[in-house]
Amino acid sequence: MIAQSTIDKVYEIARVEEVIGDYVQLKKSGANYKGLSPFNSEKTPSFMVSPVKQIWKDFSSGKGGNVIAFLMELEHFTYPEAIKHLARKYGIEVEETVQDEEQKKLQDHKESLYLVNQFAAHHFEDLLNRSETGRAIGLSYFEERGFTSAIIKKFGLGFGGTSFDGLVKAAQEKGHQINYLTELGLCIEKDGSSVSYFDRFRDRVIFPIHSNSGRVLGFGGRILDNQKKVAKYINSPESPIYHKSKVLYGIYYAKSAMAKANNCYLVEGYTDVIQLHQNGIENVVSSSGTALSESQIRMIQRLCQTITVLFDGDDAGVRASLRNIDLILKEGMNVRVVPFAQGEDPDSFARTHSPAEVKDYLKEQSVDFISFKTQVLLKEAGTDSSKVAAAIRDLVSSIACIPDPISQELYIRQTAKDLEVSEGVLFASLADLTAKQVRDSKKATKRATPLSVVSRMSEQKKPEVNRLEVLESALIKTLLLYGNQKAFFEDEVLKEGDEGEIVTEKVIHEMKVYEKIFLELQQDELAFSNVSFQALFKRVMEFYVTADEEVSMEKFIRSLSSENDRVLVDIVSNILLEDEQYFLHDWQRKNIFAKSKEDSIDRLVTETILSLRSYLLDMQIKNLQEASKQDTHAIEEVMDYLQLGQLLNKKLNRVLSL
Repeated sequence: MIAQSTIDKVYEIARVEEVIGDYVQLKKSGANYKGLSPFNSEKTPSFMVSPVKQIWKDFSSGKGGNVIAFLMELEHFTYPEAIKHLARKYGIEVEETVQDEEQKKLQDHKESLYLVNQFAAHHFEDLLNRSETGRAIGLSYFEERGFTSAIIKKFGLGFGGTSFDGLVKAAQEKGHQINYLTELGLCIEKDGSSVSYFDRFRDRVIFPIHSNSGRVLGFGGRILDNQKKVAKYINSPESPIYHKSKVLYGIYYAKSAMAKANNCYLVEGYTDVIQLHQNGIENVVSSSGTALSESQIRMIQRLCQTITVLFDGDDAGVRASLRNIDLILKEGMNVRVVPFAQGEDPDSFARTHSPAEVKDYLKEQSVDFISFKTQVLLKEAGTDSSKVAAAIRDLVSSIACIPDPISQELYIRQTAKDLEVSEGVLFASLADLTAKQVRDSKKATKRATPLSVVSRMSEQKKPEVNRLEVLESALIKTLLLYGNQKAFFEDEVLKEGDEGEIVTEKVIHEMKVYEKIFLELQQDELAFSNVSFQALFKRVMEFYVTADEEVSMEKFIRSLSSENDRVLVDIVSNILLEDEQYFLHDWQRKNIFAKSKEDSIDRLVTETILSLRSYLLDMQIKNLQEASKQDTHAIEEVMDYLQLGQLLNKKLNRVLSL
């Protein structure tokens, strides 16, 4: 287990805005940062990061929490994995307490797979750099491609060796279980045998595939003997830690550059990525020969809004990339294209040109996707009228993928001008396509949704706001924001007057907000109706009572570290950042400003409690009025409560409406 001293140091040094900035393009918004949700596909930023509170909130999915919670949500890390990742990022030495044998046996399955992959990556690197055959075969291949030793080391390139089962034996000697190697596809059973295995990546140069956080997910291997009747490239199979459609080769090395440039170069292969990196182009990734997926596009979209597709100079490569473009357009991203000459690709071009020439070429040859597609389709169509018409329809179908109607109109006008076709014809064609898409969507929905469900949906009314939950949330929010602050509270006490009569006197007390709230709830024997609020109230009160002088919500959220506390972390981050939502909509530019409540904490606390009491009193009165229809004694009780309600309303002055 990780020592508490390490955990404390990680929390002390790690900055939530820095960590999240590796995954999401963040922009300054007042005292906070905003960006697109890394959990949902969206066009308008609903993701907020607070450097002051060291928390984040995704208003589109409802997720939220501290820096650890973010890594657990996005990378699916366990709590220890998230701590270790941050420790590596910030150069913190991880101290661990002694584990017993039982704890080692219960070690997380995914962590074991990661460890085996990391071992394999080191094994392949050692073979490449330290073995005679590795240097003669593997290293020679990389050097022939122009890769420097620095770039080879950066990407962790390796060699699979020539031994039939070299990796298997090396892994077993280090105590790694064979079932993990087979699950990861690092080795394969020989002839269905369960006792004999051979290395999957032998006789190949190795390209480790990393996650966003730099962990090894799998491998790509290239055969060096072109005469062999085997696949030129093979990849690791799907596993619990490697899902091809959700991984982009090079994303770990590219994410910062992508966010900075607001642009991502999309290429086909491993060597394209590496060669461009070597030439100073770091905002580049590859789908590794697989069809581009929505998940991969959204991964890019979280970091930048433009994808520049680098086309290999062959017809097959162009056709495949054109299909990818429509997928990218559907996600609302900007698309640019850089074509290469016949027989050329990013790898070969970068090998034969200087870094300055490569950068200039990418900049100067970048064209709008519609211009490029027009050129390609018309070249294929030639002078055949029917083929030209089909090409135009193909262009319009791509434009129909764009969700923004303004962009659609601009592209239609551009296409009409380039092809010397009537705008009216193209707009009519676009309208027909859009209408067909709507009809098809409705049909699909109708087929997928039973009539009984449709009927119920039509009968459903807009859900009513749970006023009690809103009031309880307001009280929890006050407790979280101002609980440890002192304020002067006015109370009324009964005392004997000069002539022996009972009079009311106002008394001012200074106390902390959490003490005031606790006393008021105890006085009326009030409990939260929301179970999560009830649990959260208990934890917050314990935190304030036992905390030292330096109290912060960052420390409180840190205390919510178990898996069972995830719901509470979401609630806390939601409550603490709900007032920040107006920044997401740039309300300040419209001269709309949120009012600060810190100057009147005593009034805020008093009115929040009074509002809760008033609501509960109203509910009690309604119940008694219903009961009075059968019980006349209840009428007197109703009158008493009505008088109490008038008193509460007088105190509130109905200034605050929650």
